[in-house]
Amino acid sequence: MTTSFIVIDHAAASRLWRDYARARPEAAASDSAFTVEHFGDTPELADELLHAVLGGRKRATSALVREFTVDGDPRPRIGMHVIVCDGRGTPRVILRTVELRIGDFGSVDDKFAADEGGRDRTLDGWRAGHRRYFTRVSSAWQTPWSESEDIVFERFRVVWPPALADAASTD
Repeated sequence: MTTSFIVIDHAAASRLWRDYARARPEAAASDSAFTVEHFGDTPELADELLHAVLGGRKRATSALVREFTVDGDPRPRIGMHVIVCDGRGTPRVILRTVELRIGDFGSVDDKFAADEGGRDRTLDGWRAGHRRYFTRVSSAWQTPWSESEDIVFERFRVVWPPALADAASTD
């Protein structure tokens, strides 16, 4: 999740984390490390995908494994907290990873495509959008993308702020 075009407000992210940790100390202590990121590779896409999260339509995401290596970000792990920013770098929500797997492009099913919350929430729509995205991201690294490349498939819950948290979320 490349951040070269978005300047993240790390001070605001720390404040958001402190608020969460004060209100939910057990959950914050169970995995006190957090990352601060945004979805997508443009401010507009970051806003669009965050809007899908805030609206409850998006509860999954995917990224090329090498995105984490190139960006120097830690790979997701179950229980990990992620503070997600909008296209201006403002932290808006805290997510918690609840499911992970690594697979190739062809391993995506209808359920995951719907959970990722794309425009039409179909597998065909997911494939079309992610072919464009993975090709564009790889092109920026001046390397080709292949459908056999490893992808991290992640499901998450919204845990903070309370007004946006998933109903089943107690952490």
